[in-house]
Amino acid sequence: MTRGPRERAGRPRRARIPVRKRLLVRLLIASVLIAVCSVAATTWLAIETTTRALKEEQGQALADDMDILARLSGYAATHPDWRDVRATVRALSARTGRRIALTTADRTPLADSAPPGTSLPPRAAATVDPLHTDTYSERGAQRTGIDPRAVGPYRLTTRERTALDGLARIRQRCLTRYGLATTVTRVPSGRPVVTEDTGAVGEADLDATDCADGRLNTPTPTEEKALRALQEQAGGCLTRLGLGGTPLYLVVDVTEGLVPAVAAKFSSARDTQALHTAQACVDNARRAQLDPYVAPVAELFLGGGAGDAPPRFDMSPANKAKVAGAAGLVLAVTVAVTAVVATRLVRPLRALTEAAQQPPEAHARVPVTTRDETGILAEAFNDLAERRERLEAQRKALVSDIAHELRSPLTNIRGWLEVTRDGLVDPDPQLLSALHEEALVLQRVIDDLRDLADADAGTLRLHPEPVPADELIAQVAAAHRVAADTAGVTLRTRADGTPWLDADPVRLRQALGNLVTNAVRHTPRGGMVTLTAGREGDRVVLEVADTGSGIAPEDLPHVFERFWRAEKSRSRRTGGSGLGLSIVRHLVAAHGGTAEARSTPGRGSTFTLRLPAGTTPRDP
Repeated sequence: MTRGPRERAGRPRRARIPVRKRLLVRLLIASVLIAVCSVAATTWLAIETTTRALKEEQGQALADDMDILARLSGYAATHPDWRDVRATVRALSARTGRRIALTTADRTPLADSAPPGTSLPPRAAATVDPLHTDTYSERGAQRTGIDPRAVGPYRLTTRERTALDGLARIRQRCLTRYGLATTVTRVPSGRPVVTEDTGAVGEADLDATDCADGRLNTPTPTEEKALRALQEQAGGCLTRLGLGGTPLYLVVDVTEGLVPAVAAKFSSARDTQALHTAQACVDNARRAQLDPYVAPVAELFLGGGAGDAPPRFDMSPANKAKVAGAAGLVLAVTVAVTAVVATRLVRPLRALTEAAQQPPEAHARVPVTTRDETGILAEAFNDLAERRERLEAQRKALVSDIAHELRSPLTNIRGWLEVTRDGLVDPDPQLLSALHEEALVLQRVIDDLRDLADADAGTLRLHPEPVPADELIAQVAAAHRVAADTAGVTLRTRADGTPWLDADPVRLRQALGNLVTNAVRHTPRGGMVTLTAGREGDRVVLEVADTGSGIAPEDLPHVFERFWRAEKSRSRRTGGSGLGLSIVRHLVAAHGGTAEARSTPGRGSTFTLRLPAGTTPRDP
């Protein structure tokens, strides 16, 4: 069966989207590119960072090892034994996180940061010997190989230190007068040394050599005693080497570290071999002189037990392959997850597109399959479709209701005028009064429609002024009291204080009047209608309550709709035009307030208006 041109034209043709512009394809391409870039960048950063970290860790480990050796060498240089070294070992181990163990040459434990019974590494990391070391020096490696902190008999007494400190201050003040910036430092033996600051020497007008009086560098009695002993021991060495008749000079150098540094010279030039031999004798004599004052030689062990392998500090090919494999796996997972997510995202969007392309009269609905933003969009689309359907129904009903409201009075007026024109009825006062009543009905309908049109267009004009709520409800009650008395309904007011409003009194009387008219109309004889005014926080509450027939629960949500009436017959004997409550809602909304209704069938209804409170003119 073939379709005709009209039938094919009435059905919307779906536009075909190119593959490269489809949301799914674009999302996949974007996700893959982002994943590739992020994974590649992450991998590169991980490799670079890990390699750099390993190098830094290696350098830090070496620096820690050197620091441990220097600290222990300093302890050995200043203590005659290892008896109290355990506290130093524990402190170094806690700071560096390394295991530190000290043993004698035959591996007898001296101190160990590990629990007792832990096996030692197979090889010692270093030998701690302050008399044969080059690991510690404020000026680099020591020429003699003796730790400068090993001072032994060269340590100055307190009196000698005090005297030298005074001489150092005198020297420093003298150099300052010549424009030379100096600093006083102290060598391990306690001797002060005056040195010039680097780059701080200015152009002196006078010669500063007179400041060097030689008193500060003159050996103290303690140092002279140690130097004489050193010279005697060195002389024996020279005699054994066949250099006994050679005069020996010991020169004190207070800036060379150990207290003082010592060199040997001959009175006449000899060959270089003899000079080196003499220097070796002096160094050996110094070691022998210092040996009673330093701790014995010890072996230093660092790290774990015998079964521990040395740490690797470089990125092996296997580790690099693992990183690359993990990156590929992450990329594959990212693509798969992106494809699944993209498919789930596109499916409801495609359904939305198809529903939106349907003609307006179809009122298509979209199934809500997700609870994310797409699901919310689908729910909003369904709400719009329902609202459009409801508005379309209201529009049709509005046209029908307006025609009905206008047709009835116009039909009556036309009928009476025709029979009067034909002479069948005389134009007496009673007829004219009936025609006038029908004209007033038309006028009220037109006025209500005009008010609703102004409210919809936002051109409803208000003239706000301070209005006391108690006087407002009193005026409304007075205007409707005659109609209430005629219907046999009691009309009363009740005010809680004197709440004030900044509102248009004419429009508020119109809104309250519509509510009172409805309440009187639906309240049987002997019933009561009550107008109440009060304040709740920053709101003024106006209520119109009746003891009438009430409103059914299924009808209550529609009471403020235009032309809505519970009586479907639309008889004017039981209801008005159906515009009064809609006008009430628009007038209250124009004042920034809200209108609501609650009712119990058979017991009455209550309409509540909540409006912004105004400033009391009587307030200071």
